[in-house]
Amino acid sequence: MTKSIFEQLGGTYERQGDYLLPCFTLPAEKEISIGVWGQRHLRYLKEYRRGTYINLLTSGRLNAYLADVDRQAEELSFRLVELKQAQGITEQLKAENQLLWVQRLNNIQACAREIVNEEIIYT
Repeated sequence: MTKSIFEQLGGTYERQGDYLLPCFTLPAEKEISIGVWGQRHLRYLKEYRRGTYINLLTSGRLNAYLADVDRQAEELSFRLVELKQAQGITEQLKAENQLLWVQRLNNIQACAREIVNEEIIYT
């Protein structure tokens, strides 16, 4: 019996009941902690960009890619929230009217989160 292309390339099979299944191993990846933004993008890839997810996973680049997305999203979010001074959110406002200060700060954080989701996470 002739060998399959998989066997010619050094692949092996493992018997599972009546079936011979190919033995695949994923390349080793360096463990990198992934934050909230990276996890959101991972969920997006799994649900809506299955091909990209599989490519990154099987090539061993998924964790590095998600860590990079997480870093970019965190930096953008931080820069957007820093615009609070331009919106008049100062320590003086905090001392005078805490509720208004919290309301404006939450509004900026929500806008920043929406921009990051639209620009980085869900693209």
